[in-house]
Amino acid sequence: MKINSTTNRSSRFENPWNHMEKKGFGGAFKKGESILGPWEKAFVLRWVNRIPNWLETYHLTLLTLVWTGLVIFCAWKVRVSGQILWFWGVSVAIALQYLTDLFDGAVGRTRNTGLVKWGFYMDHFLDFVFQSALIIAYAMIAPIDQDLEWWFFAILAITSGYMVNSFLSFAATNEFEIYFLGIGPTEIRVYFVALNTAIIHFDPARSYFSIGVPIYAVILAIGLVFLCHQSHRKLWRLDMNAKR
Repeated sequence: MKINSTTNRSSRFENPWNHMEKKGFGGAFKKGESILGPWEKAFVLRWVNRIPNWLETYHLTLLTLVWTGLVIFCAWKVRVSGQILWFWGVSVAIALQYLTDLFDGAVGRTRNTGLVKWGFYMDHFLDFVFQSALIIAYAMIAPIDQDLEWWFFAILAITSGYMVNSFLSFAATNEFEIYFLGIGPTEIRVYFVALNTAIIHFDPARSYFSIGVPIYAVILAIGLVFLCHQSHRKLWRLDMNAKR
């Protein structure tokens, strides 16, 4: 009788994280899909086996550091030379980072490298570094007399909030979700390339930054509030369902 009581108590106070461990590491898979997702998957399946054998998954992941350096270098050249054409290099860096980021996980899975958790950690940490470098790059080319430093700081904080929301939600649910309303990292990269093209061709003096940057910060803030509200409702519902 005493044994049964102990068993009942142990099952009643079972570690709440055990169900996550049994499900496996959720970071190995992304929940949902973006607008361009189906085309990306077909592209990866066609080319992943053509990646040279000497180019491993961790090489592709760490190349983000090189692309980050290229972003900062090109923005610095615009700042010191006044030549906005240097900003094409930022778009090139975005395209290269997209390719290495797209194939690093696929190469690891195809070759069974085994760096699942390391890849998850390093890949997304370097994504954050690259994202921050892009915001810093725009701040570097902004006209000094527009006094936009605090707006760029706000954009950096708010965009970081999107990543924090994703990882906190992942920690609570073991489901890694980075797509919102069909928008994911790929669509955001397309946006940045389009933005760079518009700046170079239509606003080389960056005179519209004084209007566009505050508007962009406000839109990002509204989106983050909406996203956090969605996450709050989802987690509240999960807790209430588990309570029953």
